[in-house]
Amino acid sequence: MKTTPELIEGVRTAALKLKGEDTDFDALLESIGDARFVLLGEATHGTHEFYQARAVLTRRLIAERGFSAVAVEADWPDALRLNQYVRGEPRDSRVEEALDDFQRFPRWMWRNAEMRAFVEWLRAHNASRPAGERAGLYGLDLYSLHASMREVVRYLEARDPVAAARARERYACFDRFGEDAQSYGHATTYGYADTCEQEVLAQLKELLERRVRDGASEEDANFHAEQNARLARDAEAYYRAMFAGRDESWNLRDTHMADTADALSEYLGRRRGAPARLVIWAHNSHLGDARATQMGEQGELNLGQLLRERHGRKTFNVGFTTYSGTVLAAREWDTPGLRRRVRPALPGSYEALFHQVGLPAFLLRMEDLGEAGSGLRERRLERAIGVIYAPHSERHSHYFLAELPTQFDAVLHYDTTRAVQPLDRDAGHEEEDAADTWPTGM
Repeated sequence: MKTTPELIEGVRTAALKLKGEDTDFDALLESIGDARFVLLGEATHGTHEFYQARAVLTRRLIAERGFSAVAVEADWPDALRLNQYVRGEPRDSRVEEALDDFQRFPRWMWRNAEMRAFVEWLRAHNASRPAGERAGLYGLDLYSLHASMREVVRYLEARDPVAAARARERYACFDRFGEDAQSYGHATTYGYADTCEQEVLAQLKELLERRVRDGASEEDANFHAEQNARLARDAEAYYRAMFAGRDESWNLRDTHMADTADALSEYLGRRRGAPARLVIWAHNSHLGDARATQMGEQGELNLGQLLRERHGRKTFNVGFTTYSGTVLAAREWDTPGLRRRVRPALPGSYEALFHQVGLPAFLLRMEDLGEAGSGLRERRLERAIGVIYAPHSERHSHYFLAELPTQFDAVLHYDTTRAVQPLDRDAGHEEEDAADTWPTGM
């Protein structure tokens, strides 16, 4: 993984300096062209600059290019309340209320000031548009097994109490495990209990066969119920797969997200006569083509790969990188997010190379690389920080090998970044990580 002066200069020549203005993304919009799916990543789940850049670019895609929705790495029922808010429905009068359903760890991922500002902009933008042209906000993920089952029952109770009773009876299969879906997965994987696979399949099949009442609002309600029933089916399989191996569960999760994106694009496009255009927010590890990474070699696929395979050049994905700064991340699962110091990127990584370019922030379109492209295609380390940051095992926990020009269509690099601002009082406290074992303790 050589970093030569020629390579650094080649990247510097191709890089487009970011000045903190909306016009920074003019060239990126030009490259996006008529893509149906624009995938905006993040190298961490808690970096201000990533959220802010995604918001600016998404605002322009919605206002100038007619994109119909933002789909995020969140659960369908949690995001649905937010969708109702941005579309001007009367349930909530304040954005903080609309964000209340995001209670599962990590809450700061969506309950932060940067997200709040974007949601407020989307609501204001929609207020000036006819109801049929308002952009929505939806969730792609599948962790909400129990919440989704409750939503299916609630939908049926208002329309067909007998069908609701059947749904309740089928979903009661999970009752012995309480709200802990992982306990269900463990017990069924190791033969301690029968699975609920047939029950969730039967409920989805019955829901899909229902005759939908006329009217746009009723069609929307039915679509949301169908998505919750699909989520219950896929989540049941996911929680069983968790104990069979990481690759299988990861693949089920990302396939569910890709299927949801496709279903959403098709549904929203029916009234316009063409599939809707979506902006997708998720981690780089979900959006950068897995085939260009060592995870792909190990058998993992991801959302970005699947959308590229299904839609070709109608998919455009943007990765994000940072060299150092702070991030909001937990020390352990299901603990508060803390403001953590991000250590300088490891030598030999893409992030370290971009740091040597010497620009505080820049856009790199892969189409502009020229001779520098061959040097960048030599596989290098790439950093990925999720909801947990483990600096003392950073090489093992947060780096993987990748071929960046194949993984993404463009990259936004912010050399020094800062943590997002959480809305919850139990998150955001500053905590320094001792550095006495770094880098030998990796």
